[in-house]
Amino acid sequence: MNLVRAELERLGARRFVQLMLVLLVLAFGVTAATTLASSHRPTDVEVFEAQRDAAVARGELERTHQLCLDRQRGIVVGDDVQEYLPDDCSEIDPALMERAPVTSDFLTGVFTFAEEAEPLLYFLIGFLALFGFLVGASYIGADLNSGGVVNLLLWRPRRMTVLGTKLGTLLGGMTLLSVAASAAYLGTFWLIGRFAGRPGRLDGEFWGSLGVTWGRGLLLVLVLTAIGFAVATLGRHTSAALGTVAGYLVVWELGARLVMEILDVLKVDRYMLSSYVAAWLNGRVEFWDYQPCLNPSAASCTGLYTVTWQSSLVLLLGLTGALTVAAFVAFRRRDLM
Repeated sequence: MNLVRAELERLGARRFVQLMLVLLVLAFGVTAATTLASSHRPTDVEVFEAQRDAAVARGELERTHQLCLDRQRGIVVGDDVQEYLPDDCSEIDPALMERAPVTSDFLTGVFTFAEEAEPLLYFLIGFLALFGFLVGASYIGADLNSGGVVNLLLWRPRRMTVLGTKLGTLLGGMTLLSVAASAAYLGTFWLIGRFAGRPGRLDGEFWGSLGVTWGRGLLLVLVLTAIGFAVATLGRHTSAALGTVAGYLVVWELGARLVMEILDVLKVDRYMLSSYVAAWLNGRVEFWDYQPCLNPSAASCTGLYTVTWQSSLVLLLGLTGALTVAAFVAFRRRDLM
Protein backbone atom coordinates (compact mmCIF):
# COMPACT_ATOMS: atom_id res chain seq x y z
CA MET A 1 0.00 0.00 0.00
CA ASN A 2 1.33 3.45 -0.93
CA LEU A 3 2.56 5.35 2.14
CA VAL A 4 1.27 8.72 0.91
CA ARG A 5 -2.18 7.28 0.23
CA ALA A 6 -2.23 5.66 3.65
CA GLU A 7 -1.33 8.97 5.32
CA LEU A 8 -3.98 10.84 3.35
CA GLU A 9 -6.60 8.34 4.49
CA ARG A 10 -5.41 8.62 8.09
CA LEU A 11 -5.48 12.42 7.91
CA GLY A 12 -8.98 12.53 6.44
CA ALA A 13 -10.30 9.95 8.90
CA ARG A 14 -9.26 11.87 12.01
CA ARG A 15 -12.29 13.14 13.91
CA PHE A 16 -10.53 16.34 14.89
CA VAL A 17 -9.88 17.16 11.22
CA GLN A 18 -13.50 16.45 10.38
CA LEU A 19 -14.68 18.64 13.26
CA MET A 20 -12.43 21.51 12.14
CA LEU A 21 -13.78 21.18 8.59
CA VAL A 22 -17.33 21.42 9.91
CA LEU A 23 -16.40 24.52 11.91
CA LEU A 24 -14.73 25.98 8.81
CA VAL A 25 -17.89 25.51 6.75
CA LEU A 26 -20.09 26.90 9.54
CA ALA A 27 -17.90 29.99 9.97
CA PHE A 28 -17.95 30.67 6.24
CA GLY A 29 -21.69 30.03 6.05
CA VAL A 30 -22.49 32.40 8.92
CA THR A 31 -20.28 35.12 7.43
CA ALA A 32 -21.85 34.78 3.99
CA ALA A 33 -25.40 34.65 5.36
CA THR A 34 -24.82 37.72 7.52
CA THR A 35 -23.37 39.63 4.59
CA LEU A 36 -26.24 38.63 2.30
CA ALA A 37 -28.87 39.60 4.87
CA SER A 38 -27.33 43.04 5.47
CA SER A 39 -26.81 43.96 1.80
CA HIS A 40 -29.06 45.02 -1.06
CA ARG A 41 -28.63 45.96 -4.68
CA PRO A 42 -28.50 49.78 -4.80
CA THR A 43 -30.84 51.76 -7.00
CA ASP A 44 -29.64 54.20 -9.62
CA VAL A 45 -30.63 57.08 -7.34
CA GLU A 46 -28.54 55.69 -4.46
CA VAL A 47 -25.51 55.25 -6.72
CA PHE A 48 -25.88 58.77 -8.13
CA GLU A 49 -26.11 60.35 -4.67
CA ALA A 50 -23.14 58.32 -3.42
CA GLN A 51 -21.04 59.38 -6.42
CA ARG A 52 -21.97 63.00 -5.77
CA ASP A 53 -21.06 62.75 -2.06
CA ALA A 54 -17.73 61.09 -2.90
CA ALA A 55 -16.92 63.87 -5.37
CA VAL A 56 -17.76 66.50 -2.75
CA ALA A 57 -15.53 64.75 -0.20
CA ARG A 58 -12.60 64.61 -2.64
CA GLY A 59 -13.12 68.26 -3.48
CA GLU A 60 -13.06 69.19 0.20
CA LEU A 61 -9.76 67.36 0.64
CA GLU A 62 -8.25 69.22 -2.30
CA ARG A 63 -9.56 72.54 -0.96
CA THR A 64 -8.05 71.91 2.48
CA HIS A 65 -4.69 70.96 0.96
CA GLN A 66 -4.68 74.09 -1.19
CA LEU A 67 -5.54 76.19 1.86
CA CYS A 68 -2.55 74.68 3.68
CA LEU A 69 -0.26 75.56 0.76
CA ASP A 70 -1.63 79.09 0.67
CA ARG A 71 -0.95 79.48 4.38
CA GLN A 72 2.67 78.39 3.90
CA ARG A 73 3.08 81.01 1.16
CA GLY A 74 1.56 83.66 3.41
CA ILE A 75 -1.48 84.16 1.19
CA VAL A 76 -3.94 83.10 3.90
CA VAL A 77 -3.44 84.16 7.52
CA GLY A 78 -5.73 83.60 10.47
CA ASP A 79 -6.00 81.83 13.81
CA ASP A 80 -8.89 79.71 12.58
CA VAL A 81 -6.70 78.45 9.75
CA GLN A 82 -3.75 77.73 12.04
CA GLU A 83 -5.82 75.58 14.37
CA TYR A 84 -6.64 72.65 12.12
CA LEU A 85 -3.99 72.71 9.38
CA PRO A 86 -0.76 70.72 9.92
CA ASP A 87 2.71 72.21 9.53
CA ASP A 88 3.53 69.69 6.79
CA CYS A 89 0.96 69.97 4.02
CA SER A 90 1.98 66.61 2.55
CA GLU A 91 0.12 64.99 5.43
CA ILE A 92 -3.19 66.07 3.89
CA ASP A 93 -2.20 65.88 0.22
CA PRO A 94 -4.95 63.84 -1.54
CA ALA A 95 -2.41 62.58 -4.08
CA LEU A 96 -0.35 61.00 -1.29
CA MET A 97 -3.26 59.44 0.58
CA GLU A 98 -3.47 55.68 0.63
CA ARG A 99 -7.13 55.79 -0.31
CA ALA A 100 -9.39 58.59 -1.52
CA PRO A 101 -13.16 58.71 -0.85
CA VAL A 102 -15.04 56.45 -3.27
CA THR A 103 -18.68 55.79 -4.07
CA SER A 104 -18.96 52.71 -1.84
CA ASP A 105 -18.06 54.83 1.22
CA PHE A 106 -21.40 56.60 0.90
CA LEU A 107 -23.63 53.60 0.17
CA THR A 108 -25.41 52.32 3.27
CA GLY A 109 -26.30 48.64 3.53
CA VAL A 110 -24.58 47.72 0.26
CA PHE A 111 -21.86 45.08 0.06
CA THR A 112 -19.11 46.06 -2.39
CA PHE A 113 -16.88 43.12 -3.25
CA ALA A 114 -13.90 45.21 -4.38
CA GLU A 115 -13.82 47.04 -1.04
CA GLU A 116 -14.50 44.08 1.25
CA ALA A 117 -12.58 41.28 -0.47
CA GLU A 118 -9.25 41.95 1.24
CA PRO A 119 -10.64 42.11 4.83
CA LEU A 120 -12.61 38.95 4.12
CA LEU A 121 -9.46 37.28 2.81
CA TYR A 122 -7.61 38.16 6.02
CA PHE A 123 -10.38 36.44 7.98
CA LEU A 124 -9.99 33.35 5.78
CA ILE A 125 -6.20 33.35 6.24
CA GLY A 126 -6.56 33.63 10.01
CA PHE A 127 -8.95 30.71 10.19
CA LEU A 128 -6.86 28.52 7.90
CA ALA A 129 -3.70 29.37 9.85
CA LEU A 130 -5.37 28.30 13.10
CA PHE A 131 -6.76 25.23 11.34
CA GLY A 132 -3.34 24.26 10.00
CA PHE A 133 -1.55 24.70 13.32
CA LEU A 134 -4.08 22.65 15.29
CA VAL A 135 -4.37 19.90 12.70
CA GLY A 136 -0.59 19.75 12.23
CA ALA A 137 -0.02 19.42 15.97
CA SER A 138 -2.77 16.84 16.53
CA TYR A 139 -1.89 14.81 13.43
CA ILE A 140 1.57 13.83 14.67
CA GLY A 141 1.00 14.38 18.39
CA ALA A 142 -1.84 11.88 18.66
CA ASP A 143 0.12 9.23 16.73
CA LEU A 144 3.18 9.66 18.93
CA ASN A 145 1.15 9.56 22.12
CA SER A 146 -1.00 6.56 21.12
CA GLY A 147 1.73 4.45 19.56
CA GLY A 148 0.43 4.82 16.01
CA VAL A 149 3.86 5.83 14.74
CA VAL A 150 5.41 2.68 16.22
CA ASN A 151 2.87 0.53 14.39
CA LEU A 152 3.59 2.40 11.15
CA LEU A 153 7.34 1.88 11.58
CA LEU A 154 6.77 -1.88 11.84
CA TRP A 155 5.34 -1.74 8.34
CA ARG A 156 7.80 0.85 6.96
CA PRO A 157 10.93 0.82 9.22
CA ARG A 158 12.44 4.07 7.95
CA ARG A 159 11.97 6.88 10.41
CA MET A 160 12.93 9.80 8.19
CA THR A 161 10.79 8.53 5.33
CA VAL A 162 7.78 8.06 7.58
CA LEU A 163 8.06 11.46 9.26
CA GLY A 164 8.85 13.21 5.98
CA THR A 165 5.83 11.59 4.33
CA LYS A 166 3.62 12.66 7.20
CA LEU A 167 4.81 16.26 6.95
CA GLY A 168 4.60 16.31 3.14
CA THR A 169 1.10 14.83 3.18
CA LEU A 170 0.00 17.36 5.79
CA LEU A 171 1.36 20.33 3.84
CA GLY A 172 -0.05 19.03 0.57
CA GLY A 173 -3.46 18.51 2.15
CA MET A 174 -3.43 22.01 3.64
CA THR A 175 -2.47 23.48 0.27
CA LEU A 176 -5.37 21.75 -1.50
CA LEU A 177 -7.79 22.73 1.25
CA SER A 178 -6.61 26.35 1.20
CA VAL A 179 -7.00 26.61 -2.58
CA ALA A 180 -10.47 25.03 -2.54
CA ALA A 181 -11.65 27.05 0.46
CA SER A 182 -10.35 30.31 -1.03
CA ALA A 183 -12.07 29.70 -4.37
CA ALA A 184 -15.38 28.80 -2.73
CA TYR A 185 -15.16 31.60 -0.17
CA LEU A 186 -14.22 34.46 -2.48
CA GLY A 187 -16.51 33.10 -5.21
CA THR A 188 -19.46 33.18 -2.82
CA PHE A 189 -18.84 36.80 -1.87
CA TRP A 190 -18.33 37.75 -5.50
CA LEU A 191 -21.78 36.35 -6.24
CA ILE A 192 -23.20 38.33 -3.31
CA GLY A 193 -21.61 41.48 -4.69
CA ARG A 194 -22.83 40.69 -8.20
CA PHE A 195 -26.48 40.00 -7.38
CA ALA A 196 -27.11 41.53 -3.93
CA GLY A 197 -24.66 44.42 -3.85
CA ARG A 198 -21.98 45.92 -6.09
CA PRO A 199 -18.93 44.16 -7.60
CA GLY A 200 -16.92 47.39 -7.50
CA ARG A 201 -13.86 48.10 -9.59
CA LEU A 202 -12.39 44.68 -10.39
CA ASP A 203 -9.43 45.64 -12.55
CA GLY A 204 -6.02 44.07 -12.92
CA GLU A 205 -4.59 46.07 -10.04
CA PHE A 206 -7.29 44.75 -7.70
CA TRP A 207 -6.80 41.09 -8.66
CA GLY A 208 -3.03 41.45 -8.56
CA SER A 209 -3.10 42.91 -5.05
CA LEU A 210 -5.58 40.28 -3.88
CA GLY A 211 -3.45 37.53 -5.41
CA VAL A 212 -0.32 38.75 -3.63
CA THR A 213 -2.18 38.86 -0.30
CA TRP A 214 -3.53 35.36 -0.90
CA GLY A 215 -0.07 34.02 -1.74
CA ARG A 216 1.41 35.53 1.40
CA GLY A 217 -1.47 34.10 3.42
CA LEU A 218 -1.00 30.62 1.94
CA LEU A 219 2.67 30.62 2.87
CA LEU A 220 1.78 31.72 6.40
CA VAL A 221 -0.75 28.88 6.68
CA LEU A 222 1.88 26.33 5.60
CA VAL A 223 4.49 27.83 7.94
CA LEU A 224 2.19 27.60 10.97
CA THR A 225 1.14 24.08 9.97
CA ALA A 226 4.78 22.99 9.84
CA ILE A 227 5.52 24.72 13.16
CA GLY A 228 2.62 22.95 14.86
CA PHE A 229 3.82 19.63 13.44
CA ALA A 230 7.44 20.23 14.49
CA VAL A 231 6.70 21.39 18.05
CA ALA A 232 4.31 18.50 18.64
CA THR A 233 6.99 16.11 17.35
CA LEU A 234 9.54 17.57 19.75
CA GLY A 235 7.11 17.39 22.68
CA ARG A 236 5.62 14.03 21.64
CA HIS A 237 2.11 15.33 22.29
CA THR A 238 -0.43 17.73 20.83
CA SER A 239 -0.57 19.65 24.09
CA ALA A 240 3.14 20.46 23.72
CA ALA A 241 2.39 22.65 20.71
CA LEU A 242 -0.62 24.27 22.37
CA GLY A 243 1.33 24.91 25.57
CA THR A 244 4.25 26.37 23.66
CA VAL A 245 2.05 28.87 21.82
CA ALA A 246 0.15 29.81 24.97
CA GLY A 247 3.40 30.22 26.88
CA TYR A 248 4.94 32.37 24.16
CA LEU A 249 1.92 34.67 23.99
CA VAL A 250 1.65 35.09 27.77
CA VAL A 251 5.34 35.17 28.69
CA TRP A 252 6.80 37.03 25.73
CA GLU A 253 4.16 38.92 23.75
CA LEU A 254 2.44 40.17 26.94
CA GLY A 255 4.86 39.78 29.86
CA ALA A 256 8.16 40.59 28.17
CA ARG A 257 6.58 43.46 26.24
CA LEU A 258 5.35 45.00 29.49
CA VAL A 259 8.76 44.61 31.16
CA MET A 260 10.60 46.13 28.18
CA GLU A 261 8.22 49.08 28.10
CA ILE A 262 8.80 49.66 31.83
CA LEU A 263 12.56 49.53 31.23
CA ASP A 264 12.24 51.93 28.27
CA VAL A 265 13.68 49.48 25.75
CA LEU A 266 13.78 51.00 22.27
CA LYS A 267 11.66 49.60 19.45
CA VAL A 268 9.93 46.86 21.44
CA ASP A 269 7.81 45.68 18.51
CA ARG A 270 10.81 44.49 16.54
CA TYR A 271 11.31 41.74 19.14
CA MET A 272 7.78 40.38 18.74
CA LEU A 273 6.94 37.61 16.29
CA SER A 274 3.46 39.06 15.75
CA SER A 275 5.05 42.18 14.22
CA TYR A 276 6.77 40.09 11.56
CA VAL A 277 3.61 38.11 10.81
CA ALA A 278 1.72 41.38 10.27
CA ALA A 279 4.55 42.78 8.14
CA TRP A 280 4.60 39.65 5.99
CA LEU A 281 0.86 39.80 5.30
CA ASN A 282 0.78 43.55 4.64
CA GLY A 283 4.14 43.99 2.93
CA ARG A 284 5.41 46.30 5.68
CA VAL A 285 4.31 47.64 9.05
CA GLU A 286 5.31 50.96 10.59
CA PHE A 287 5.68 51.43 14.35
CA TRP A 288 6.25 54.51 16.46
CA ASP A 289 8.54 54.62 19.47
CA TYR A 290 8.32 57.82 21.51
CA GLN A 291 11.52 57.14 23.50
CA PRO A 292 13.96 58.91 21.12
CA CYS A 293 11.77 62.02 21.29
CA LEU A 294 11.96 62.31 25.08
CA ASN A 295 15.57 63.50 25.06
CA PRO A 296 15.41 67.32 25.37
CA SER A 297 18.89 67.71 23.87
CA ALA A 298 17.92 65.99 20.63
CA ALA A 299 17.38 68.43 17.79
CA SER A 300 15.16 65.93 16.03
CA CYS A 301 13.88 62.45 16.72
CA THR A 302 13.29 59.44 14.49
CA GLY A 303 10.69 57.46 16.40
CA LEU A 304 9.20 55.87 13.29
CA TYR A 305 10.61 52.49 12.27
CA THR A 306 9.52 49.86 9.79
CA VAL A 307 9.39 46.07 9.68
CA THR A 308 9.51 44.84 6.06
CA TRP A 309 8.28 41.66 4.42
CA GLN A 310 11.86 40.67 3.49
CA SER A 311 13.03 40.45 7.10
CA SER A 312 9.74 38.81 8.06
CA LEU A 313 10.17 36.12 5.41
CA VAL A 314 13.71 35.35 6.55
CA LEU A 315 12.59 35.10 10.18
CA LEU A 316 9.52 32.95 9.51
CA LEU A 317 11.33 30.54 7.18
CA GLY A 318 14.35 30.40 9.48
CA LEU A 319 12.21 29.61 12.53
CA THR A 320 10.22 26.99 10.64
CA GLY A 321 13.35 25.40 9.21
CA ALA A 322 15.10 25.28 12.59
CA LEU A 323 12.12 23.69 14.33
CA THR A 324 11.58 21.19 11.52
CA VAL A 325 15.24 20.11 11.48
CA ALA A 326 15.21 19.79 15.27
CA ALA A 327 12.05 17.67 15.09
CA PHE A 328 13.57 15.29 12.52
CA VAL A 329 16.81 14.97 14.51
CA ALA A 330 14.90 14.26 17.73
CA PHE A 331 12.61 11.78 15.99
CA ARG A 332 15.57 9.91 14.54
CA ARG A 333 17.34 9.54 17.89
CA ARG A 334 14.34 9.10 20.18
CA ASP A 335 13.23 5.88 21.78
CA LEU A 336 9.60 5.62 20.66
CA MET A 337 8.64 2.69 22.83
